[in-house]
Amino acid sequence: MAIKKFGTYQTPSVQPITEDLDWWHPVEGSPSMKTWIENQSEDGKFLTGYWEATPGSYRVRYDVDEYIRIFEGKVTLTDNGQEPRSFGAGDTFVIEAGFDGIWKTEETVRKAFAIRVR
Repeated sequence: MAIKKFGTYQTPSVQPITEDLDWWHPVEGSPSMKTWIENQSEDGKFLTGYWEATPGSYRVRYDVDEYIRIFEGKVTLTDNGQEPRSFGAGDTFVIEAGFDGIWKTEETVRKAFAIRVR
């Protein structure tokens, strides 16, 4: 068994990716994001790290499962045909593959994530 430690949110151990992720398409405002991938399995199917986004909305379709722990900020997620759900600092939740909707960052959000690629 291996245990891998990575940086803290205040001091990530890697440089951020500053471009929007491929499956995130801005639809309202001028949101921007930063992604720090701190750990990736050899097969590329499990990733952990940190993410930050400024206010605005993205249309997004998840083809992965993502565990999220929000440190700061507030988001509202609206899966097509569903009621909006809001999450904020201290919330932990999972977005399953198949989510197809809007991610709206209400207040700059900072989160830790674990992604499993299907």
